[in-house]
Amino acid sequence: MNADDLSQTRHPIINTTVLSTHRADIALIGLAVMGQNIVLNMNDHGYVVCAFNRTVSKVHDFLQNEAKGTKVIGAESLKDMVSKLKKPRRIILLVKAGQAVDDFIDKLVPLLEVGDIIIDGGNSEYRDTTRRCRSLQEKKLLFVGSGVSGGEEGARYGPSLMPGGHIEAWPHIKDIFQSIRCQGEPCCDWVGDEGAGHFVKMVHNGIEYGDMQLICEAYHLMKDVLNMDHDEMAEAFNNWNKTELDSFLIEITANILKFRDSDGAHLLPKIRDSAGQKGTGKWTAISALEYGTPVTLIGEAVFARCLSSLKDERVEASRSLSGPQGAKFSGNKASFLEDIRKALYASKIISYAQGFMLLRQAAKEFGWVLNYGAIALMWRGGCIIRSVFLGKIKEAFDRDGELQNLLLDKFFSDAVQDCQASWRRAVSSGVQQGIPMPCFTTALSFYDGYRHDTLPANLLQAQRDYFGAHTYELLSKPGQPIHTNWTGHGGNVSSSSYNA
Repeated sequence: MNADDLSQTRHPIINTTVLSTHRADIALIGLAVMGQNIVLNMNDHGYVVCAFNRTVSKVHDFLQNEAKGTKVIGAESLKDMVSKLKKPRRIILLVKAGQAVDDFIDKLVPLLEVGDIIIDGGNSEYRDTTRRCRSLQEKKLLFVGSGVSGGEEGARYGPSLMPGGHIEAWPHIKDIFQSIRCQGEPCCDWVGDEGAGHFVKMVHNGIEYGDMQLICEAYHLMKDVLNMDHDEMAEAFNNWNKTELDSFLIEITANILKFRDSDGAHLLPKIRDSAGQKGTGKWTAISALEYGTPVTLIGEAVFARCLSSLKDERVEASRSLSGPQGAKFSGNKASFLEDIRKALYASKIISYAQGFMLLRQAAKEFGWVLNYGAIALMWRGGCIIRSVFLGKIKEAFDRDGELQNLLLDKFFSDAVQDCQASWRRAVSSGVQQGIPMPCFTTALSFYDGYRHDTLPANLLQAQRDYFGAHTYELLSKPGQPIHTNWTGHGGNVSSSSYNA
């Protein structure tokens, strides 16, 4: 931005002469709370932002209220917005994922020139981002799909940003992105080609689903097994936040537990136990199935939300379905509370190990070059899953850039070993008490499956070959499909394709 631009920005935004001659550094479309906060964030860092919304009255309201006294300018139309931008033009879309993104792109394309940049900052599905990258490349326009995490406060004061797409766009947006990111952490860097940025954001959101469900299961054990009251639980989570579990989600859980409504009673018990979701956790689980990666914990976290949504059905079922009778906890309360903490920590390690397994598999599928340590740092500040824990993941990949699984790193294998007895006690006690723990239990099952050199899949393969001639391999002859005529009545012809 030159000196003339800076001098003009000091004039009141209602000065129409200034508006007509202004040249904005970047435009943002979509003035919901995230969009407004990112506009104000960019303004705070010295950038002139042109704001636009499909409902133009929202632009006027924004300029007269939240953006009053700032350098933010508005546009009456997309053509007006484009005319106020420096070249190459940089335009951020913060609109609902899906058709709305395509609609705005279609309207923008005729107004743009070679080398202009469109940035999708919404929670778009990564395949859509890849499709848009390829389509716009044919038109000689640059496209970036960027994950944005941190919620409303993060958007205003420093989000985590995960950009991917056309690498040629990065030099033109890098300074803006890295100035508005969370400060004190390197939580914004280029991720990779095409849909890589949105894929990484999707996995982040899936891990967020897992983290939240794990905390909920710990809360359930504390409440219904240990019969702790809300203030006791809040204190426990506060204490946990001074340990390896130090994180944003643990911190806010303590605050939620002790929060009281206007009548003086705790608010949490009044909230209906039916969880919503916007789809990114589901996308993660679907991708895991598609690429054959056992991301079991995130899948169970999604299903837990689905089960919670059956509130009326569950109320009806509770009247006729019984659980363990007379099973009351009789052990040491403080000791079991520590078991729960360690079970939470061990399960969290499994969740992140699975998430990075999925990132690694996607990189193979699409030819992406992902920096896993850098991704951990992108998540360590500004985003919802920010935690001290992520620094340990960065250190693991620093030790071994080709690390296949976090569980194979000594720090994490030692941590799980330290937690293992507590983890098993927490899970077994919860089962005996009839407490649903889908993520605690699937995490432990994954760990036990991963550490076994032999699983009962040999029987499964024999079954498949018995009824469908799907073949199997012998331990002594890996890679050679074999079919057996198990009954003497079947043929010797095997299935035409072999899938292990």
